[in-house]
Amino acid sequence: MYGAPALPTDFANLPYANPNAPTGGSIVLGNTGGFDSLNPFVRKGTVPWQLRFFTHETLMGRSWDEPFTLYGLLAETIETDEDRTWVEFKLREGTTFSDGSPLGVEDVIFSFELLGTQGHPRYLGLYNQIESVVETAPRTVRITFNTENRELALLAGLRPILSKAQWEGRDFANAPIQDIPLGSGPYLVSDYEPSRFVQLTRNPDYWGADIALRQGTHNFDGIKLDFYGDAKVLFEGFKAGEISAVREFNAESWETQYDFPAITRGDIVKSVIPHQKPSGMTGFVMNTRRAPFDDWRVRDALIHAFNFEYINDTLTGGAQPRITSYFSNSVLGKEDGPAQGRVADLLLPYQDTLPVGTIEGYDLPVSDGSARNRAGIRAAMAQLDAAGYVVQDGTMRRGDGTPVTFTILIAKGSTEDIAIAELYLRALERLGIGATIDAVDDAQYFARIAAFDFDMTPFRRALSLSPGNEQKFYWGVAAADQEGSRNLMGARNPAIDAMIDAMLNARDSADFVAATRALDRVLTAGRYVIPFWSYTEGRIAHRREMKFPQTLPIYGDGSQWMPEVWWWEQSQ
Repeated sequence: MYGAPALPTDFANLPYANPNAPTGGSIVLGNTGGFDSLNPFVRKGTVPWQLRFFTHETLMGRSWDEPFTLYGLLAETIETDEDRTWVEFKLREGTTFSDGSPLGVEDVIFSFELLGTQGHPRYLGLYNQIESVVETAPRTVRITFNTENRELALLAGLRPILSKAQWEGRDFANAPIQDIPLGSGPYLVSDYEPSRFVQLTRNPDYWGADIALRQGTHNFDGIKLDFYGDAKVLFEGFKAGEISAVREFNAESWETQYDFPAITRGDIVKSVIPHQKPSGMTGFVMNTRRAPFDDWRVRDALIHAFNFEYINDTLTGGAQPRITSYFSNSVLGKEDGPAQGRVADLLLPYQDTLPVGTIEGYDLPVSDGSARNRAGIRAAMAQLDAAGYVVQDGTMRRGDGTPVTFTILIAKGSTEDIAIAELYLRALERLGIGATIDAVDDAQYFARIAAFDFDMTPFRRALSLSPGNEQKFYWGVAAADQEGSRNLMGARNPAIDAMIDAMLNARDSADFVAATRALDRVLTAGRYVIPFWSYTEGRIAHRREMKFPQTLPIYGDGSQWMPEVWWWEQSQ
């Protein structure tokens, strides 16, 4: 996106991959909940989240050691003009789908149209900014854009490629579970049982085994995804040896719960993986499409009532710091105090629409750590009073006398979120607010989230060091009413879109950083989410036979790093 890629054109392997890693072995990973679809490219159904990373491929691939840099995967060469109004990809010779059928330009053209018209809403934004997708030479496809947006050339390189022969003339969006989309990736689905397991098997005839981007990656012969009712049952399965590795997100659990016999014997190893990526946002998101969350003062009150210091101490031993903004823990995060310099220049034209505290500076409230949180409750009461709410007979009421009530929608298997909500309800009772927990199964949960049918719900948005067009899908105005989008809070502030546009059109790193910091200010001051703790390092407990390179990417343990560059080394 800016400057030149760090790796030379003849690089042999990614810097954090071991090109000499042995292949073989099989592992089992655990998921909570269930699944009723194996098509990760449509809105319908619940899909194992790992699936699309291992079975399908894109024209270009990421290096998790470089933000905003892609390298050729299905594409052998990439060409674009200075303003990036178009991008041209030349496919490598011999690219095939997992069934051995050739992958060609016609599949690329078909995939862009199929995903843009029948695919998941996350693909709609790019498709609407494409003027044409045409074959210009053998194995060569040119994509021309209708919008000034320098990131589109990279985004085009990250669209999954599907088989035209498999899907032409068929209902892609509503296909049954047994119609698994053909992919060209290193793994294929060899067996499955809905909501029980998915077996991924490494394709012995994988077309890309010799390319640089794949050296030292996808080393396991088999990866099985087993599904459990909730996190507690999954952890018991891990302790019993039924799962090969787990990620632990609770610092106190990491210190106190990992003392079972397999660890004592050395059969299980605890590995801590540092990273440099933004905190992202984890917490309870409020649906501003519904009252009372459409009033920022109410949202502010609910943030004050959330006794983070006490909840953090109770559930994690106080070991994990709080998320302070969407891009905190990185160079992209907002700076303390009033907006200055280029950040202020970007925000000032929108000052009439900005949330309170955007330019002046906004910080999350800090409690004294006691269970009562008197100061937080007083501040919450003051904001509710300013918003026109009153307490009558111990119940918080609207101006028309109706009680203030809402539900926190949570998937049944999310035991930690339920524990957090239960502690939060005690504080809400002190405000006279009658909140309840609505724990539902995965299928119902994801269907309601996609339809924005909730008051408040757990929220996790991982953010990278290279944010771009996906930000519009996360909190842009157009996505607020687009069912299936990830704008769960229903944010519709034009300043958010303006800051995203400034990011996308930045010509150098300094302007990009300023735009992202400005966006971070608007989102944080919008008070859309009640933030929890941040994950400043990854924690993986795993079988001792599972090994990984000593050189770590700056992104640390991302969604693909484990198991993508890991391997199996039989103990002596």
